[in-house]
Order: sequence, then C-alpha cells, then structure tokens
Amino acid sequence: MSNVTTFSSQGQPKLNSTTNKENFDSAVPLHVLIIGGGIGGLCLAHGLKQAGISIAVYERDRTPTAREQGYRIHIDPTGSRALNSCLPTVLWDAFVATAGDPGAGFGFLDEKLRTLVLVEDDIVTGGVTDPSKGHHAVSRLTLRQILLAGLDDDVHFDKEFVRYEHLPNGRVTAVFTDGTTATGDLLVGVDGANSRVRRQYLPKAERVDTGAVGIGGKLELTKGTRVWLPNRVTNGMNVILGPQHFLFTAIFNRRRTPDEALKLLGDKVRAAGLNPDQLFHSLENKDYILWAFITRRDDRTIKATDGQGEALQKLVSQMIEGWHPDLHRMIVETSADTIQAFEFRTSVPIRPWESTNVTLLGDAIHSMTPAGGIGANTALRDASLLCSMLIDVKLGKQSLIPAIHSYEALMLEYGFAAVKDSMRNTKQALAGRISRITGKGFLRLCGAVPSLRRAVFSDRWSDHTKQQAGQTKANQEL
Repeated sequence: MSNVTTFSSQGQPKLNSTTNKENFDSAVPLHVLIIGGGIGGLCLAHGLKQAGISIAVYERDRTPTAREQGYRIHIDPTGSRALNSCLPTVLWDAFVATAGDPGAGFGFLDEKLRTLVLVEDDIVTGGVTDPSKGHHAVSRLTLRQILLAGLDDDVHFDKEFVRYEHLPNGRVTAVFTDGTTATGDLLVGVDGANSRVRRQYLPKAERVDTGAVGIGGKLELTKGTRVWLPNRVTNGMNVILGPQHFLFTAIFNRRRTPDEALKLLGDKVRAAGLNPDQLFHSLENKDYILWAFITRRDDRTIKATDGQGEALQKLVSQMIEGWHPDLHRMIVETSADTIQAFEFRTSVPIRPWESTNVTLLGDAIHSMTPAGGIGANTALRDASLLCSMLIDVKLGKQSLIPAIHSYEALMLEYGFAAVKDSMRNTKQALAGRISRITGKGFLRLCGAVPSLRRAVFSDRWSDHTKQQAGQTKANQEL
C-alpha cells in the first residue's frame, strides 16, 4: 500500500507535507464514536476534532468530576509527542504549566538507602529539553481536566455502553443502558481493561492474573516532610530493592507555583473553557511523593486489600521492617485515605484479526501492569497513530478499513511489546532472594562502570532510534 502515513524523525505519525486547508475542504465526511472518556479517548478526540473530523465521546461516569482518586503518572517522550500532536496549543501549554519535573535521574537503592546505581539525567532524558519530547510528572485528574476542555458538546456523560450493531449500510451503532443509541462510521473502544467493546469484538482476548498486588500512597511534600525525607527520594524516581520486596518512589514537584501559572496562562485557559483558579490551585496539584509497594498476593495481602487504607498501611510497614527508618516513616506518615491497593493483571498477546469499522485503543486491547509506568503512554501513542490514519481517510488518501488495518498492525506490535516489558518489570519486582542478590550485584557493577551503565539503560528511556526504525519498517511493509 503506497498511501500510508509517514513518520517524523522522532517516530511519530505526521501529516503529509501536501496537507492544507484545501485538502480538508474536499475531504471525506467521517463520524467517529469514541467509547470511553479516559486519557487515550480524550487525546484521540482532540486530535480528530482539530483535523475537522466529527466525533462523539461516550463516558459511563455520571459527571466530569466523578473520578475523585488519582496518583501522578509519568508521561515519557512517547506520551509527550502524542499529546503535543493532538492537543490545541493552549491545552498543551496548560499541561506543561501544571506538570512537574520527574526529578534528576533514576536511582536504584537497597533497603538501607545505599545507592546501587544512579542513572544520570542525560541518560534518562537523552539530553532533550524540548517539552514535547521530554518527561513530565502529571496529576491524573488535572490531566483529565485539561483533556476535557473544549469538548463540552462532544463528551456525553452517564452513557454506559452495552453493545454495538453493524448496520446494512456499513455504519455502526452503539447501544447504551439508558436505551439511547449513536451511529457513526467508526467505533473506537477506549473503555479500559474490562472493555465491553473488546468482550463483544474479540471474545477470546484474555487478561490474566499475575499474582502480584500493588499498594500505593501519597505523602504530601511540606516544609516539615521535606526536612527529613532523604534527598534521593525528593530528587527523582527510585526503585528500592529489599531482600524480598520492591518499593518505587516518584516525586510530583510542580515547575511553576499556582500564581505563576495563573499569571502566565490564566487568560488563555479561560478562553479554552477552563477555570484557571480550579486548574492551577487544585488540591490534586499539591506537591507529593508517590510510593508504590509491590508484593505477591497471599493470605496476608488479600486480607489487607479487603480493608481500608489503614490496613494496607500497617501491612506495608510490617513488610519493610528493618528497612531504613526514613522509608518506614514515609509509609506511616502518609495519610491513610490516599492509600489503596490494585491487582496486577495483564493482557495475553492476541493474533491479528480481520479489520472492521470497530477498533480498540489503550487498555481495552493491551492492558499491562503498572510496573514501568508505560500503560498511559502507550494509550496516548495509540491515539496519535489512529488520529493520523483517520486524517488520511478524511483526505481521501486511503479508505477506512485499510487505514484501520494499518493502525492495528502497528499498534499490536508495539502495544504487546510494552505488555511484555511491564510483565518483565513485574517479575523482577517479585524476584526471590537469590535473584535479588544477583540483580543487586549487577546494578552495583553498572554503578561502577559508566560505559556499562549507559549501554544497559539508554534504550529504556531515551534511545528512540530502534522505535523509529521499527515503525518505519512496519509502515513500508504495509
């Protein structure tokens, strides 16, 4: 197929250089139903709307503020490029202004806070300073607030999807629990790991239990907590390897104070339909340390996860007994109402299927464990890629089903590669004593040998050459 979307030097889909307003004026009409108003679905909605493609988002939450709980997420260069390519400039600027720096470098420490290896910032970032290609620590709820801006007439809340039906004319209809329906040219399932769209479309697609459980909490960064928290914990992301357990920490430290952000962008975000006072002074935008403890699910963890935050807090404090006292204090001083548990489940790779005018995006097709923090970024990559394919359809460069096939072929390749990576990270978090000792020894060696450290860790965060080459090769083959 010759008319396939090209890719930028960063491996992101982009429009052909011949694209202009004249092309859009003579474009093919297209209406897209997006089932799910999470990060991936809203990113897709913005990208399509900017391209003049008709959209409607259907979200089962009853109101925009129904999701009250949320932790920071790490937006890596893949997610940043996707958001930058899909969002209007003012919303991208609001995203950068409300985000935080993930800190300097990435630390691997033992339970006594002794450094095994510190991966330098230039390895993590690749020396990139452009926000559209960089790393950001973001509040999940603030990001969703930004993504909802400008879509008031396009997002329909309290719409719980039941099923879809193919019509004789080739279009597709979504049916909701309230008895209403919606019809479009394409239906995109972005309805999460328990996707009803996937259940109907690919009933053999499986998600399995990994045997792991995560327990996470947020410790607010105040003048008091900053005094005693270890410098490494307040200065970047870290993996802390105990004899049997695994603790991850990450900082959410805003780049700008609320007043600075308000002064810089207040008028612009008002024009975009956002309340700047609510956006920049949100309680969710307070600085904090996120910690996440990963362990095997057994009788103890099952009992604790059935309880409230206090039971989870007590369990973690017991399981890190003997660790550095500052780590223990970090757990016990965390407000219990921020602590929650989450099962680690993962999608099983699935063979390609015959493409139709129903497709899937994000966790709806390739859900993964949180280990590694790549799920949201992969969903954003899906959104940007699908958006570019649908713009080609609008411009008459290819028809809808071949475009969906091109999207699915690429998405399945990198999506399930990400699933594999997250599962590998999960297994490492659950490693036994012997494996943990061996792993610590290797990390110490990386810490002592700069060339080895760079060779081992560059691909993980900042080397996009292989990603770009893989996308270009797959693109040419399609």
